Amino acid sequence: MTTAVAAPFRFFSLQVVRTRRLGPSLVRVTFAGADLAHFHSHGRDQSLSLFIPAEGRTEPAVPIELGWGSPRSSEAESGGGWWQGWRELPDDVRAVMRSYTLRALRRDPDEIDIDFVLHGVEPGAATPAGPASRWASRAGAGDRVVLLGPAVADNRAIRFRPPEDTDLVLVWGDETAVPAATAILESLPAGTRVRAWLEVPHAGDVQDVVTEADAEITWLVGGRDALTELRAAQLPSCEQPYAWIAGESGRVKELRRHFVGERGIDRRRVTFVGYWRQGLTEEQLRAAGE
Repeated sequence: MTTAVAAPFRFFSLQVVRTRRLGPSLVRVTFAGADLAHFHSHGRDQSLSLFIPAEGRTEPAVPIELGWGSPRSSEAESGGGWWQGWRELPDDVRAVMRSYTLRALRRDPDEIDIDFVLHGVEPGAATPAGPASRWASRAGAGDRVVLLGPAVADNRAIRFRPPEDTDLVLVWGDETAVPAATAILESLPAGTRVRAWLEVPHAGDVQDVVTEADAEITWLVGGRDALTELRAAQLPSCEQPYAWIAGESGRVKELRRHFVGERGIDRRRVTFVGYWRQGLTEEQLRAAGE
């Protein structure tokens, strides 16, 4: 018997099956679980909410049993019963929630990959590691998480949506957006013209991207200024470009102004997503938006 999907998002109880270091700043964590049979997504820049255990605990405390309540919207963090219950848990019990993008979904067996940026875990780091970076740096097979993700393949948490008449795709992302950007690039069909600029802290973080698209990818390593690079870039001739920009909020806004104001791209053809904001934790960002 098939159960009807009541909402585009649902909870998934998952376990780590393996990890792989991609470079000095990135680690790929692969998750599996019976619930993934109900996980559906077209991929690209699919947004997810990941819950990891509070420090010193082995199980992520999320009151899933409270249900959705009366959500304000169908977005992943809508205000249902679980949301209020989760907020009311003690700090040392409540699971840590972080936003990520889906790197890959596979079947037979059902698995998903999420790539984590390891901020501050290296010895002598200028800033301390956050809870998700600490967790990912020591994750091992069997570690348990809860995921709030898509039960419907085409859902509102996918932002990359170029219009059908697009004749040039432009992509920029910092290290937090590299997983989404590379998933996007790999998904593009032959004949798609693409210029992409991807920022990473270290040369060892540069990845091989396999795509059928006609893609020119520029890796900006070690703090090369993206705005300077984009201003100097000679773009192929086009009539209907589409731009996708994701990463630190301040830089995203700056680059959007460049594409719209300096390049003359229709603002309706520019998708921009702030994954994080300099100087603020995700908890502080969430509180600011409430």
